[in-house]
Amino acid sequence: MKYLVVPAVVFGLLNLGTAQADLSEKIDDQINTLAEQVVAWRRDIHEHPELSNREFRTSKLVAEHLTALGMDVQTDDAHTGVVGILKGGRPGGVVALRADMDGLPVVEKTGLPYASKAVSEYEGNTVGVMHACGHDNHVAILMAAAEVLASVREEIPGTIKFVFQPAEEGAPKGEEGGASLMIAEGVLQEPAPSAIFGLHIGQHGLAGTANYRPNGFLASAQRFDIKVQGVQTHGARPWAGVDPVVVAAQIINSLQTIVSRQIDITRAPAVVTVGSIHSGIRNNIVPETARLSGTIRTFDPDVRLAIHEKIYRIATNIGEAHSAQVTVEIDPGVPVTFNDADLTESMVPTLRRVYGAENVFMSGRITGAEDFSFYQEQIPGFFFFVGGRPPEIPPDKAIPNHSPYFYVDEAALVPGVKAMSHLAVDYLEQIAAAP
Repeated sequence: MKYLVVPAVVFGLLNLGTAQADLSEKIDDQINTLAEQVVAWRRDIHEHPELSNREFRTSKLVAEHLTALGMDVQTDDAHTGVVGILKGGRPGGVVALRADMDGLPVVEKTGLPYASKAVSEYEGNTVGVMHACGHDNHVAILMAAAEVLASVREEIPGTIKFVFQPAEEGAPKGEEGGASLMIAEGVLQEPAPSAIFGLHIGQHGLAGTANYRPNGFLASAQRFDIKVQGVQTHGARPWAGVDPVVVAAQIINSLQTIVSRQIDITRAPAVVTVGSIHSGIRNNIVPETARLSGTIRTFDPDVRLAIHEKIYRIATNIGEAHSAQVTVEIDPGVPVTFNDADLTESMVPTLRRVYGAENVFMSGRITGAEDFSFYQEQIPGFFFFVGGRPPEIPPDKAIPNHSPYFYVDEAALVPGVKAMSHLAVDYLEQIAAAP
């Protein structure tokens, strides 16, 4: 689909009526007064990250802020989630804005003055905790958007739900959490939004840019866990046992042939990655077990099912060939992040007005995953990326999310606040203007 490219100011004049243009100006003026505050919130949250389903300090900060703004506030949704409801002064529809709050089990190495020194427990291990995926920025952006929109509530035609969600990175093993649990507990009800918007920051683009894609945008993702049960023996007498390390190594190597040799990659991209392997405690003992854990990324449901079947078959057959017992678990994971095409087409002009048409780009598919996709299975949703790369970092040196060195240019924060604020108001204005 092609779009007319015009200067951002002209775009605003073409698409906004006088009253809406006045409201847009008020929103921008209010956002500009919060520029220092949104940075302060972001740095505070960055310095105090919390793991999935453990976002106690963050949710308290958010709840107190929304309460002070005079919103109806719901807490403890999906363990630590917070929902604020802002009722506008004009009748209209309902829209939701979402930010994720959790950090990752990563030891921060950025050297920033507000770098995290937090330590927690993850799957039985003591770990450092870091906002290595930028969720601190998302929370600060939505907190600022809440304050801005609350300041003009009498002019808003409808209701805005601010959804601060825990556990986007996945609930700890054995627990429920994230978007799916928030939905099960009624976050999309009473009042029921007819659309939801979300963003994600990264160094893929310069600060001050945004990108999006209609239809399938981010991949579906599932975690897989493989346990290899061998027979322990002395390292000097391996024939007396069954070595799970050797079996695990062969499984890992063979899993790499699924995408490279067994899937038609012209149909849709796919990824199978083993991210961890744990076995043994001493150099001269053949251990009893080995455990592998990894991730599957796909864009096509048939390809996803085929990969699942091949993982089971490869792992169990290799185990049988070596007299080892192999069990495979694949969790349901998250579906494809799918941007409703009509909603995307209607909201992209808002991004262009905020960022300038020359700074908004159509994206290719991204093999990262987002549990925002669960909301999009229930109602139309629009998810987009905002650039956070500092100008001194060239594109080929961009630091990926989940890296211990990940950081963003804070110049991306104010445009992010503007994008979320205007998306909400523009959407509600479109509903109000509909026949």
